[in-house]
Amino acid sequence: MKSSKVPSSLAAVFLLALLGAPVAGRSQVPATQAPTKPAEPVSPSGDGPIRFTFQPIDFKLDSCETPEHHAPETMAGGVAVFDYNNDGKLDIFFTNGADIKTLHKTSAKYSNRLFENDGHGHFTDVTEKAGLAGTGYDTGVAIGDYDNDGYEDIFVAGVYRNTLYHNNGNGTFTDVTAKAGLNKPDAEYGPLWSVAAAWVDVNNDGLLDLVVINYLKWDFDHEPVCAGYGHRDYCHPKFYKPTPNQLFINNGDGTFRDASVEAGFRAHPGKGMGVAAADSELSGKLDLMVPNDKLMNSFFRSKGGGKFEEVAFDENVALREDGVFISGMGVDFRDLDNDGYPDIFLVALDGETFPLYRNTGKGSFVEVTRESNMTKLSLPMAGYSPTIADFDNDGWKDIFVSRGHVQSLLAAPNVMVEQPNTVFRNLGGMKFSALTAEAGLTSQPPSRHRGSALGDLNGDGRLDVVVSALNAPAEIWLNQSPGNHHWLEFKLQGTKSNRDGIGARIKLVTKSGAQYNHMTTSAGYASSSAGPVHFGLGANASADLVEIRWPSGIVQQMRDVAGDRVVVVKEPAQEAGRR
Repeated sequence: MKSSKVPSSLAAVFLLALLGAPVAGRSQVPATQAPTKPAEPVSPSGDGPIRFTFQPIDFKLDSCETPEHHAPETMAGGVAVFDYNNDGKLDIFFTNGADIKTLHKTSAKYSNRLFENDGHGHFTDVTEKAGLAGTGYDTGVAIGDYDNDGYEDIFVAGVYRNTLYHNNGNGTFTDVTAKAGLNKPDAEYGPLWSVAAAWVDVNNDGLLDLVVINYLKWDFDHEPVCAGYGHRDYCHPKFYKPTPNQLFINNGDGTFRDASVEAGFRAHPGKGMGVAAADSELSGKLDLMVPNDKLMNSFFRSKGGGKFEEVAFDENVALREDGVFISGMGVDFRDLDNDGYPDIFLVALDGETFPLYRNTGKGSFVEVTRESNMTKLSLPMAGYSPTIADFDNDGWKDIFVSRGHVQSLLAAPNVMVEQPNTVFRNLGGMKFSALTAEAGLTSQPPSRHRGSALGDLNGDGRLDVVVSALNAPAEIWLNQSPGNHHWLEFKLQGTKSNRDGIGARIKLVTKSGAQYNHMTTSAGYASSSAGPVHFGLGANASADLVEIRWPSGIVQQMRDVAGDRVVVVKEPAQEAGRR
């Protein structure tokens, strides 16, 4: 949430200056820790650009916007893509708002929604049967099987009310928030407004723990009055106090304990807008990147055992390279240059750029926003939710960004409030091109887009995207990218590790080289993508080698894996091949 004012002329001048199915032959054999040769880049002119076609879905996000412009009204919109009934087809869940004064869903228009996928692009509303309509002002969503029963559970983050839904395995969910111990207000701050969350096994005990990202301290009865362009609008975050993030350790009996202090989170309050998890140093432990709104970002490096140290400044990701505070929104944390080390990409508002940090492989990051073309491409854009994935299956991960401004519609035409979405195509060599109209993303009117989640919704091997928008219809963007590139997806089933395999690192080698990805469900803004781990193979019809490093330490290899299918991989029980 950001300033109602345009950037100063001095800042503008400075910014412009910056422009210059199972596979046989599994084995557990040791593998080298160091990444191998990256995949060779595919010519960007090869088979044409990434392209999407629009498909409507019967959902409209209602954030209860009022003339007073209360802070939560512009922050709604989390989306989840996941398989709620284990039929192999990815379903869609939308969070929704509530009455802003009472924070209760006083009308059916505020209902959260679950849509079941028939696998052919048709979605049926099953919210009532599932028991997922919700009760509060909901913002974000995180998907994870916290009890390892084989069915994905749902954590919903909201304004002063979080909800944990247990998946009963029969198409219904049960609210177990109180039973789990997740309904207690903070002793110092009182109820907290959470925006996002991540399921991560922080102590490698095979049970998913819950990281909750909290935004700022907000009070309906004491909303500051802020004006811009001659009208009241949403306030700059400086008018609100920061709040700490939280860690809840899974006790294995359906309950969680608050371990925020011992984790090191409590000492670093912020105004978090997202969270992404990755093993930045290939140590077997997941680190957490949290962008903050007009504050230094937080980077929590895992020390193991559920303990973290905040090292954003040392890692060189606390600020943009010029030291300016930006409106850090959503984030993703994956390997963009195929060197085996996950990189960080986050989005912000117009005039602030979308910072890109390359992992050096030496325990730190270097900002490459300008060198990657991202400065000049993103400077006029306002972004909310970035998701990193290979949308054209050429072996290089691209970046989809849901776009829209934080300000109300009253700010137009002084600010470009409603915007189209954009996909940044990876050209190799850490260079990107921006595709908006070229990608078909202007076939619908611009909007104030918020959350986004991805997955292959129609089983054609191309990743689709679902996007929410404030007080506007949600959007499904079906991937229709041209070309005959091959692909592979891996649906992991942990045994010693957590059932979802969250934290598992996967290396895939073809004749074109190596590429890397890892299992995680939380990325972007307030959203969760819980489909199988996706790889594009380019012209290669198979992978010569697939190597999985499970959180338990077991290393598993598969050779000559045929492409164009989803491969279910179960973690072996043997101890051989541990690192």
